[in-house]
Amino acid sequence: MTHEMMTPENNLERIMWTGTAWFGVSTGTVALSLGLLLSSGWRPALLHSGLAALWWIGSVLVALSIGMIGWSGCPILEVSVPIADRNKTRTMQLGTLFFIVGGAATLLAVMLGPAH
Repeated sequence: MTHEMMTPENNLERIMWTGTAWFGVSTGTVALSLGLLLSSGWRPALLHSGLAALWWIGSVLVALSIGMIGWSGCPILEVSVPIADRNKTRTMQLGTLFFIVGGAATLLAVMLGPAH
């Protein structure tokens, strides 16, 4: 038997609320991190080709993750509650995964790059 908190209706409501919160936090984190890097004079062009590729791949993953998390928090129900629950659960999980992996990749590239 499914616990009451995990019914599609309750889960969907929770995902839309937390997705909105995570969207704000993720965009704020990217803005703060990238803003500090760019204001210090750092640019992706400073990286060697392998690290630059890692940085750009990570950046694409982070951008994709923010879109997925934003979609999860968007109060659009698609076809039905069970379908919206399934899709928003998947996009929230993948968005979170991509944000962590992409963020780690970009920061690793920055840290392994030249210091000045």
